[in-house]
Amino acid sequence: MINPRVRVFYCMTSFIYYAFLISSASGQSPIVIKSVTELGPQVCPDVTHVSRDGGYSVLLDGNIIWLYDDTECLDLQGKQLSFVSNTAAYASDANRNLSILQDFGVQAVGTDKKNGKTDTAILANTTVGTGGWINFSPDEIGFNEEHKGVERVAIWPGTSPTPYNLKQAYIFAPLVYVDSKPRNPSKRYQARGMTLVSITASSSGPAASRQANLIISGKEVAYGGFASLLGCTTTANQQGLNHRDVYLIGSADGGLQLARAKEADLTDFSKYMFWDPVHLKFTKKPPDPAEKDYRKVYLPGSFSSGSVFYSPYFNTFIMVYYNKFVDSTFRIRFLDLNDPRGNDPVWIKRGKYGKGIAAEDAEALVRYGWSPEQELYKSPPGKGGFNYAGVAHPEYWNRQYYATSLHPTSTRGSKGQNAWYGSKVVSEKAAGGDGKHLLLSWTSQTKGGFDGGIYEIKLAKVEFGRVPPDSGSEFPSAAVSSSMPTLSHASSASSTSATPSGPHTTIPKASSTWLTSAGSAGRHAPSPWKNRIQIPITHLGALGGLLLLLLAWLAGLVLRD
Repeated sequence: MINPRVRVFYCMTSFIYYAFLISSASGQSPIVIKSVTELGPQVCPDVTHVSRDGGYSVLLDGNIIWLYDDTECLDLQGKQLSFVSNTAAYASDANRNLSILQDFGVQAVGTDKKNGKTDTAILANTTVGTGGWINFSPDEIGFNEEHKGVERVAIWPGTSPTPYNLKQAYIFAPLVYVDSKPRNPSKRYQARGMTLVSITASSSGPAASRQANLIISGKEVAYGGFASLLGCTTTANQQGLNHRDVYLIGSADGGLQLARAKEADLTDFSKYMFWDPVHLKFTKKPPDPAEKDYRKVYLPGSFSSGSVFYSPYFNTFIMVYYNKFVDSTFRIRFLDLNDPRGNDPVWIKRGKYGKGIAAEDAEALVRYGWSPEQELYKSPPGKGGFNYAGVAHPEYWNRQYYATSLHPTSTRGSKGQNAWYGSKVVSEKAAGGDGKHLLLSWTSQTKGGFDGGIYEIKLAKVEFGRVPPDSGSEFPSAAVSSSMPTLSHASSASSTSATPSGPHTTIPKASSTWLTSAGSAGRHAPSPWKNRIQIPITHLGALGGLLLLLLAWLAGLVLRD
């Protein structure tokens, strides 16, 4: 029989060990969430009634484009008028009312017998033969026609597009086989791969052009399906596509994996390089999507949807996301500039050459560690029991949405900024700085049911509090890389998985250069750190000494017996 004192000794040492781990992980100060305000659902006045999911966005040429996955238009009695794989809309009034949309491709499809009003629908096509806003290829159309009512190919945007100048953006969109009645429910959605789409904006509406039908195979990690960032310098931007790198983040079984490619090589998967977390370098060998050894995963954890972007408020990259546990909760992390990885003389504590980082410094994603996960906001679930497709929209309340190098050379500096969007919700004068407020969106159900559910996009505004003092962001120059011109700041500011969202996948070979060079020129969230053990990292040495003394005392008790 085990000596009771030995048992006590074992329990105490185990407790101390895990307490030490928790205190180490909590050494970084958390991001302070000052408040979260729900803004309600999006409204689509151009159509009779619409059910859609997804809800991603990009700012191009002065227009905020919203992208959606499956979109079903209904009459007031719930009868289907049209169904398409994806749609896009403009924010109708991005200042006064963030919820109102302007849809395109709207058609009159009949008259409501009860009220005599005209029924309208988006791209009235109940066969989903042409796909929607992002068109299908001939072989995809043929597949849908052959398997009508049983199985279909869907193209779902899946994430927010990445601007590569002020007028154009790209997105890696999943191609998914959707089985309406699978024998195995887990096989309802099967990845076919990833397609690359170029996006532009005009007075006649947003336009999408597929650059290759299939770039990354469904057997690979879905690079770009979670997020992608453009890394460049002023010089690189002027020299063209071969001098800009794209960092592509994809969701896999063990967490997030990361790849890098030259902008000109995005359609050629054979030229991609893949991050090796063990040896801290890029290699030619892609990781196994089923890899669960956390040492071989770029960022271990659970991720279903999210956004990765540069925050001028925190002067570092931010990650906002949902995990796969269908708990409707947004999580947040920041790239910790006080946690450099490796011994690179450039990427040291406090950023590049110790002077912080800019939006162009996407290489920092592999040079620093991410902060521990913390809760940002638990969105109220709809009638389906949980929300999904949670993402952030940093183009609102942020004049520095674009990286400085994306602006024409003549407008850089104080003029090299985009407009302020959301001014009637938060004025620029009262905001407290670019990026202090952040728009969130998620998909919720107004009517429950996996097949017959009615979906809508809901919005909320987050206001952040103080900047974490040990994130490397407390320095006024933190947003300025040594290779970049000075950015102008408004102020430094004071005070899940079982969803109908597409599985993420990856891409093979197609045409070479595809990008043009044009335009190169008031609900309070619970305190997220409440009930957590927090011990400043500088105190861990003293803590270690106390732990050793306690262990010695406990060992003495055991041995004395």
